[in-house]
Amino acid sequence: MFRVITIEREYGCGGGAIAAQLAQQLGWNLWDHRLTEEIARMANVDTSAVMRCDERMDSRFYRLAKTFWRGSYESSSHISNLTFDTDCMMSMMEQITERIAQEGDCIVVGRGAPYFLREQPDAFHVFLYAPRAEKIRRLVQDGSTESEAEKHVDSVDRERIAFVKHYFDADWPTRSLYHVMINTAVGNEAVIQTILHTMHLIEGQPKATDYEQPKVPSAI
Repeated sequence: MFRVITIEREYGCGGGAIAAQLAQQLGWNLWDHRLTEEIARMANVDTSAVMRCDERMDSRFYRLAKTFWRGSYESSSHISNLTFDTDCMMSMMEQITERIAQEGDCIVVGRGAPYFLREQPDAFHVFLYAPRAEKIRRLVQDGSTESEAEKHVDSVDRERIAFVKHYFDADWPTRSLYHVMINTAVGNEAVIQTILHTMHLIEGQPKATDYEQPKVPSAI
């Protein structure tokens, strides 16, 4: 029986809203913005510090500067808003993902969850996408200007590609990870029903092994 759903998504396709509706329908815990809050709590930093790193690579300048700072703070267990970075976030994300997967009855949005849980037998992995025009339409409907929507649709997914390549040495999306990939232009309710129907169809069956699993580093 599936007890965990991971939802990876293209920016602007409505993945967050769909995950929230699905969690409400199932009565499961939703780990989306809550992940940001939990990481901030564990690291004892502001949520803004976590949001700055969320599915983004640290800038090349920052990563270079970090090599010079490293000796000054790694000997201390204290993490500040200044020293908290994507490496810290991913280390904590690995711990949190393992814990919430053990608890079950949860939906996890993004943050590398399908890679961390690629061998979790009770995890069902979903990838959501949409045509560019549909993503812009949804973002404008949510309050963005058209120029803002166009800019972010073009840039955010490039950051996610770099993020996944760096931390998991995999292409994004890694199609072999997902049980189903759905175009959200069909509408939120149709997406949710497709997810639930597909889960029901394959529930209890062993996951296919005729592909090579992406390689995830044991230590971030």
